[in-house]
Amino acid sequence: MDDKGWRLSSEVCSMPAEAADKLIKSGDGDCALLYIYLMRRGAAPAGGLCRALGLSRGRLSAAADKLRALGLLSGGELREGGEALPEYSAEEIVRRSGEDEGFKAVLAECEAVLGHTLTGADTRVLFGIYDYLGLPTDVIMVLLHHCAEECRRRYGPGRVPTLRQIEKEAYVWVNREIMTLEQAEEYIRSREETRGNIERLRLALGLRDRQLSPSERKYLEGWLALGFTPEAIELAYDRTVTNTGALKWNYMDSIMRSWHEKGLHGVEEIEKGDLPRRRQSAPVKRPGRDKPRAEDIERMKRLYDKLKNG
Repeated sequence: MDDKGWRLSSEVCSMPAEAADKLIKSGDGDCALLYIYLMRRGAAPAGGLCRALGLSRGRLSAAADKLRALGLLSGGELREGGEALPEYSAEEIVRRSGEDEGFKAVLAECEAVLGHTLTGADTRVLFGIYDYLGLPTDVIMVLLHHCAEECRRRYGPGRVPTLRQIEKEAYVWVNREIMTLEQAEEYIRSREETRGNIERLRLALGLRDRQLSPSERKYLEGWLALGFTPEAIELAYDRTVTNTGALKWNYMDSIMRSWHEKGLHGVEEIEKGDLPRRRQSAPVKRPGRDKPRAEDIERMKRLYDKLKNG
C-alpha cells in the first residue's frame, strides 16, 4: 500500500459534517450512495437513479426511506412496481430521445427486434420501461430478445410480442430485481430448465396427446418452484394413480404439500422420511393351540405316568 495512504481526487464535493456522521452511523451503503449522487447530480427520475447506481427499485426505495428517516431527504416518494407506467408527454419523449443515448439505443434495438417502427403509444410504453422501471440498457436489450423468443416459441415463427407483453415481463424482471446481465442470463437459463422439466413431466403423466392446460401447468410450475425434483413429482403421480386409479391433480397436490411441510423434496428424502404406515396384523389364532383341550390333558397325563412307572 502507498505510504501516503488513500487520496481523493482534487475535485471536491463537500457535504455537511452532520450528514456525513449520520450516514457513517447508519452503516447503509445504498443510503450513502444515493445521498452522494443526489448531492452531486441533483434530482433524477427513479428509473435513472436505478441505472446510475445499479440498484433495483426495491433497494432504491429502501435507501430513500432510510434517508428520510435520517432527516436527509424530503419528497421523492417511489411508487410500487405493480402500478401502471406514468403518462409521458410526446414532447418529453422526443426531447429524451435526442438527449439520452441509452434510450436511443433501446428504441433502435426494439424496432429491430419487432421488425417495424414503433407507434407513439408503443414508444411511450418503451420509454416508461426505460425511465420508470429503471432496468439498465443492456438488461432491456436482453429482455426484448427474450420476449421475442418466447413469442415465437408459443405462437410460431414470424410472431412478435406487443409492447404491453414486453411491459408485463419487464415488471417480472423488476420484481425479481434483475439488474445485471448475469442475473438476466441466470433467469433465462432457469426458465429453460423449468420448461424442459415440465415437458418431461407432461409425458411422464401420460398426457402425450395434448398440451397442458393453464391450470395443469400452474400446478407443475408451483411444485418445481417449491424445490421438488421431477423424479419426486413422478413419485407423487405414481402414488396418486395407485390410490385413486387416475391422475387427480387435487389429490396429487395434497401429497406434494404434505411432503413440502416435512421438508422432503427429493425421492431419496421422501423414501426415508415418508414411509407408509404398516398395519399391524392381529395374531393368527389356531384352534386347539391357545387352550389345551381336556382329552389332550388326559393323554399327556397317561404318557407321564407310563414313563414314570417304567
